[in-house]
Amino acid sequence: MNMSVKIITTEDGSHSLYHEELKETYHSFHGAFKESIHVFMLYGLDSWLAENPGRRPIRVFEVGFGTGLNAWLSLVWAEQNQIPMLYHTIEPFPLEEEVYSKLNYTEMDGNIIHYKPQFQQIHRNPWNEGKVLTEYFNFKKDQTTLEEVQLYPMDVVFYDAFAPKKQPEMWEKHLFQKIYDQMRPGAVLTTYCATGQLRRDLKEVGFEVEKLPGPPGKKEMTRAWKH
Repeated sequence: MNMSVKIITTEDGSHSLYHEELKETYHSFHGAFKESIHVFMLYGLDSWLAENPGRRPIRVFEVGFGTGLNAWLSLVWAEQNQIPMLYHTIEPFPLEEEVYSKLNYTEMDGNIIHYKPQFQQIHRNPWNEGKVLTEYFNFKKDQTTLEEVQLYPMDVVFYDAFAPKKQPEMWEKHLFQKIYDQMRPGAVLTTYCATGQLRRDLKEVGFEVEKLPGPPGKKEMTRAWKH
């Protein structure tokens, strides 16, 4: 896949990337920062914590490291909640420094701007190597595909691949089966995607599936539990 991308500004003022070959953005036009907070922090990490208040550490797996926004917000979440997090993410096509160094996520919220150095640290951390980045955040990113990656037990899954119409191979049922088999009891998968086919596939794999309000500009999203 050609990694020809350009930085765009979404409606909440935060950056995203436009992939010129796929003709697809990495985030919602209606606000990249707000989308990540809504889909992955609120309906992912916060929801898991409410259901599993005493379990430590929290093990997160992300499909689609992309701009690093979800990983960085998860680091902030772990630090603010003082909950140890083991974060594993995959990305077959990493961004160049000339792109990620210009992204403005660390300027979006004055309450977390002091975590700005960690955003660059996440990107510069060597691929395929685990590392303790902060007191509560242990991080590993693998330059590989979901087909090839070796999964670890997981509590929360961020499914943030490109949309099914653009990358249908990333939404095949056997991939969700692979993930489900490695999820721990009480684990949750959350995604911006709200297609009926996705929900049917998740149910067939074994998930309990919820239809939830989407982030700004999007009517619905999907969350799935392994009970």
